[in-house]
Amino acid sequence: MTSSPTTIADHVVAPDGTRIGFWTSGDGPPVVMVHGAMADHTTLDRVVPLLAPHVTVHAVDRRGRGISDDGPDYAIEREYDDLAAVAAAVAARAGGPVTLYGHSYGATCALGTALRSPDVARLALYEPAFAGTAHHPAPLLDRLEELVVRGEREAAVETTLREVLEVPEADVAAMRALPSWSARVGAAPTIPRELRTATARILDPASYAHLAMPTLLLDGERSPAGQRAVVATLAGALPAARVAVLPGQGHLAQVTAPELVAGAVLDLALGP
Repeated sequence: MTSSPTTIADHVVAPDGTRIGFWTSGDGPPVVMVHGAMADHTTLDRVVPLLAPHVTVHAVDRRGRGISDDGPDYAIEREYDDLAAVAAAVAARAGGPVTLYGHSYGATCALGTALRSPDVARLALYEPAFAGTAHHPAPLLDRLEELVVRGEREAAVETTLREVLEVPEADVAAMRALPSWSARVGAAPTIPRELRTATARILDPASYAHLAMPTLLLDGERSPAGQRAVVATLAGALPAARVAVLPGQGHLAQVTAPELVAGAVLDLALGP
């Protein structure tokens, strides 16, 4: 059994003045990890101990959750700035650029960050969220917003998992049993804004054609067709991209098969 690494809380201040926290553990080349929607850094807890013997992991709490503050007005571009600030601080400390990993909405944030940060040398994206990646009809988004307003946060998380991400009921039950479930419930107020943002973002492959850094695109074998289509589009657009299909997995392999995610990230971070 892998022992839990010693973890240190740290933070940066984003350009808009928002405090963005992250958690550092391990030893080796720097890897910045970004969680997806309805989550905080604890949803990476099954992957981080597998990475920490080989790399230094910096697991971010995105704005509005965990030890990170939130700004008065939300825009995904502010998340790009947040992650660029973390990457700059980590790169300065490590003496070189970072590998940046993002899952789902966090992968969308990581991809946007790579466009503006000179401190990202390698990129790992697990099924970025764009228009068409999942089922986001307006009535469903309105219903999720109503659940949050009524304080029914757990129902909002479960509805998102089942009806938006099409997560099998067995996987939902397994997630509910994990310590990170409380963090998902706590982050529920951020769900509507992030789903609305993802729904409105059309993937333009040309925007990323000049990103020549080595890029790993992770794709679950059982993931919905829309998510796999986005991965395929990016694979054709990014000059140095390769796809790793996670056998038997869906959108949440960092929970259901963390060893597959960790192995793929290490191959990228420690590769030539």
